[in-house]
Amino acid sequence: MNLIKPLLGALLLAGAHALAAPPADVPYHWRPVAIVGGGFIDGLAFQPAVPGLMYARTDMGGAYRRDSATGPWQPLLDHLPLVDVNLMGVESLAVDPHDPDALYLACGTYTNPAVPNGAVLRSSDRGRSWQRTDLPFKLGGNEGGRGNGERLAVDPNDGRVLYLGSRFAGLWRSGDSAKSFQRVDAFPDSAWQRSDADGAPPGWGGSDGKATINFILFDPASGSRGQPSRTIYAGVSVVGRPGLWRSKDAGASWQAVPGAPTHHRPMRAARAGDGRLYIAYASDPGPHRMTDGSVWRYDPRSETWADITPERPSAAQPFGYAAIAVDAANPLRLLASTAGRGAGDELFRSTDGGASWTPLFTTAKFDAAAAPYVADTHLHWLYDVKINPANPDHALFTTGYGGWETLDLTQADSARPTHWQVMAGGIEETVALALHSPTRGVPLVTAIGDYSGFVHADLDTPAPGNPKPPFFGNTHDVTGAEAAPEVIVRIGHARDGGRNLGYSLDGGATWREPKAVPPGKPVGDGFVAVSADGKAWVWTPKGGTPHVSHDRGDTWAAVQGLPPGTRVIADRVNPKRFHAMALFDDRLFASDDGGRSFSARPLALSDGPARRAAAGSNNHSSRGDDRGGQDRLYATPGREGELWLAAFHGLYRGGDGRSLQRLPGASQIHAFGFGRAAPGSTEPALYLVGTVAGQYSVFRSTDGGNSWQRINDDAHQWGLILQISGDPKVFGRVYVGTHGRGVLYGDPQARAGAGVPDQPGRP
Repeated sequence: MNLIKPLLGALLLAGAHALAAPPADVPYHWRPVAIVGGGFIDGLAFQPAVPGLMYARTDMGGAYRRDSATGPWQPLLDHLPLVDVNLMGVESLAVDPHDPDALYLACGTYTNPAVPNGAVLRSSDRGRSWQRTDLPFKLGGNEGGRGNGERLAVDPNDGRVLYLGSRFAGLWRSGDSAKSFQRVDAFPDSAWQRSDADGAPPGWGGSDGKATINFILFDPASGSRGQPSRTIYAGVSVVGRPGLWRSKDAGASWQAVPGAPTHHRPMRAARAGDGRLYIAYASDPGPHRMTDGSVWRYDPRSETWADITPERPSAAQPFGYAAIAVDAANPLRLLASTAGRGAGDELFRSTDGGASWTPLFTTAKFDAAAAPYVADTHLHWLYDVKINPANPDHALFTTGYGGWETLDLTQADSARPTHWQVMAGGIEETVALALHSPTRGVPLVTAIGDYSGFVHADLDTPAPGNPKPPFFGNTHDVTGAEAAPEVIVRIGHARDGGRNLGYSLDGGATWREPKAVPPGKPVGDGFVAVSADGKAWVWTPKGGTPHVSHDRGDTWAAVQGLPPGTRVIADRVNPKRFHAMALFDDRLFASDDGGRSFSARPLALSDGPARRAAAGSNNHSSRGDDRGGQDRLYATPGREGELWLAAFHGLYRGGDGRSLQRLPGASQIHAFGFGRAAPGSTEPALYLVGTVAGQYSVFRSTDGGNSWQRINDDAHQWGLILQISGDPKVFGRVYVGTHGRGVLYGDPQARAGAGVPDQPGRP
């Protein structure tokens, strides 16, 4: 969905609800909760003019810069607000080899009709500041073929010239350093338009990567400094027709390269110092399974092709090739990566231009100490491979959870093992689906998309692994008992054949599976609630019947009195009480028997019933992302029966027989949570992501929502935020769960540098 329209609408309504004082600014210090990686790094680029300087792009979590060969990565797009969340998916990146400070990003996450067009961001200071050029078409940074590339390229002879290959709009050129782009009409539409061989377009309205222009490559030897290169190559993801095109007149005309393979799709290409091209091919754009592939070498001087495929795919072992890299210091030294290889993806090494190859991973040693969870995840999605132009021993490859690097690559050339370490330190690309900060014990427990979640005993050090058993892929919810914080329960999709619920009785140190789960089709999503004493658990599968257990999951009973799919929350004081809501049916539900049954009464919002959300797609509706914290009921810490409703359109307080009264100030909410009360206050701290007094930001209130303070700034916005929670142990500390930028934690700047000891209990 296009998030711009709801946000603009909320801003127009803000005046009607901005009766509270304008938010004051409270400076915060923000740091990542260390997970490391957690998402697809799909492109890398060294800046050859500065040894060690390189950049990385991700499919939905922005871009990063690394200032030294093995140093930490620095995020470059944290300034993007919600209205520009579509730009967090980076389709391509490019550097100017003769301008060490220039950087270009082609940004746009999706191409479906509901999202805005893409943009090219340009920087003259290595990504510290940006200027923006809006494009008249969409980009697909999180769609099929996103690991192909690079679609954006700078002419190495004339830095003013850039080319950009699009998914649905042909080839584009800039002659003014990306300040503007013009369509290259000379590039034939027939080269990239979809044909029957590509099959039907995806039903969800985006791009599967087929029939797109997926890489641009210049021949620097075809020009001179200050004049555009005359020879340019363009890869097109098609089969059964030419997939490699070339211009010999600086883009004025284009022809198919004679003799190029047409039975596979070109994925990535690299030019060697001797002028030869190496191209990785596959049957599908990826990053999902494929059936075939190959690697080819092309010599433009003789117009000859050679099939140099390291290992031939077969019906018994189907896979493709994703990436190819050439050593800048030696044109015969190559790396080639497989894609979708069932026996485990492989990285091949050649020292003779592809005449022979050696698999590296059969003897390689991997050290996962920097991100222990990756030891349990197989190597996959090796869609970019690079050799450091300043150090032939240093090579990197990307994965679906980050990437690896070695500093002894050339050991393979003498039949010795290579050693690999996690290279994603500083990159945080997870999607936070739930946050739980217990009232005692560890600071935080996270529920994460794809990579389970973590028990964070130290916020600055990655956890020793995922909680298990069971071993989850997605963890959809995690929560615990207010008065018995050693009890923590999580639900998700089990990867190891286990059950879709796990629990801990020692604050997350160890985990167990229940003897049973609710009857019916196994479901790992939805919501779970745990009573204040930890003895009653209510699990609501998405769209399913809520069930309750009073024996740690040994048995389950259907809850009486609740509609299917109703999210339940526990009272934070009375272990017998649970609460639930049907917002758009104007009903509030309460249980006084440990969640066995619920009674209903009118919700009775002070300003009338909430309007039902308009239908959307991909988790979005007219009321925000349905994985976020809006349109949910919350129970007040330390006060029996008191409730808060963080509706998308505003904030309400009431419960325990009192109607829910709307508070002034907030006109849009995306996430909401509680934290420890300020010293001397009887009100828990409130944290809110949304629009207050016409300003979208992250806010804190210490007086029950009567006034708000802005606690982030323009440099820390992180696109889409799904979750927020204060820490009940430390006043001022807050956790923010994003959509692709991981989990952040913030402390007031006045004490952030000195460290903050735990403060047990609550007032």
